[in-house]
Amino acid sequence: MKHRTIRGTIQYTSKKPERFGKERGREYFSLTRQLDGVMLLHAHCEIDDEPNVVRDVVLAMQPDASPIDCSVRISVGDRYEGSGWMRFAQGYVECESHNQRDGRISQRVEITEPVKWLQAHPIVGDAQLLRLYDLSAGPGKVFFPNLFLTSPDHRGATGPLLFKTGFGLRYVGEEQISIAAGSFNARHFQLVDTAGNLPEEHPPYDVWCTADDDYLFLKAGVAGYMQTHYELTHYEIIAGGLA
Repeated sequence: MKHRTIRGTIQYTSKKPERFGKERGREYFSLTRQLDGVMLLHAHCEIDDEPNVVRDVVLAMQPDASPIDCSVRISVGDRYEGSGWMRFAQGYVECESHNQRDGRISQRVEITEPVKWLQAHPIVGDAQLLRLYDLSAGPGKVFFPNLFLTSPDHRGATGPLLFKTGFGLRYVGEEQISIAAGSFNARHFQLVDTAGNLPEEHPPYDVWCTADDDYLFLKAGVAGYMQTHYELTHYEIIAGGLA
């Protein structure tokens, strides 16, 4: 087979008492694993909360989830906000972008070691991030300092620009869960230790992915002021053409 693609849909809902269970957005994605091991993530993300956000992301990753290149386009309040392209090279990261606030921007950031992850804000990508954790270590916590964001905004509604950060991953363990898309053997993680790395500390965030090599996003929940829930509602696996 030349490649393998997973396509799916994620529903965004609210956990706030006044709108509990109400849909607040959605995401349509595909994850394609090429014969050379490279993973291509495509995501169309819609957040309905005002001002609404529409984001389109194409992210190429190495088998370990480290980024190769990425393009992002954002609309906020149904108007163009910005677009950009990032490339991760030996010894540096570069970005060419344009946004409503700053106009045209060129960035080049020198690095001493490969970047482990680029968070471009699609929810399906939050599960691919979990590949960074070494499962052989068992449950525990690891801090990763060499990460980048395309926006430090919690909704990913600014930029896109290169923003260097770091945060921790806590592996809780394996669990059996049932969601709209079915029942799964899942790995449960928590994103922690964001204080001091972002303009505003991200609320506690729990993420579940499939307990296999796909690391397919299953569900997630953000506490604090956000009180949001994300859940895989549908997916299909599509084989590529014959070699």
